[in-house]
Amino acid sequence: MRASAEAEYKEYVTARSHALWHTAHLLCGDAHQAEDVVQTALLKLYVAWHRVERAENRDAYVRRVLVRCVIDEKRRGWRRERSVDVVPESAAPEGSDIGERDAVLQALARLAPRQRATLVLRFWEDLSIEQTADLLDCSPGTVRSQTARGLATLRGILLDQQATASGRAEKES
Repeated sequence: MRASAEAEYKEYVTARSHALWHTAHLLCGDAHQAEDVVQTALLKLYVAWHRVERAENRDAYVRRVLVRCVIDEKRRGWRRERSVDVVPESAAPEGSDIGERDAVLQALARLAPRQRATLVLRFWEDLSIEQTADLLDCSPGTVRSQTARGLATLRGILLDQQATASGRAEKES
């Protein structure tokens, strides 16, 4: 890789790696797996940086690589094992409701991978239906249906979690 391209790659990675990690975390539901996926995606981007430089929209190109890395990682059987007692890596920011955030992350993790990817790209990355369809290599109609099904499933999971939590609170009092 020529020096100017390598400097451009380093600048891009420095500016976008945190956002890529957040997207990967939402897609796969595990902080450590998100780090691994981002590293895999960045390695692939380094090798193909000459194509990334020519891309009309670099962020879209990089997101596509990231989503494909998450999907590839989910296909590996040894990654299906998940720990349940995870110690938080950092304290919650003041004023945030960590319980709600955790409930949404747990609910997202229970969605089918395609629905999860659609919701993350549409609502976290704020992509249009067409951009999401392009990234997931499907039709806009598929994105619409996956979004609708994903939101319905997410609502149901969150309502079940809420009912379970209120049932526990009633038993304790």
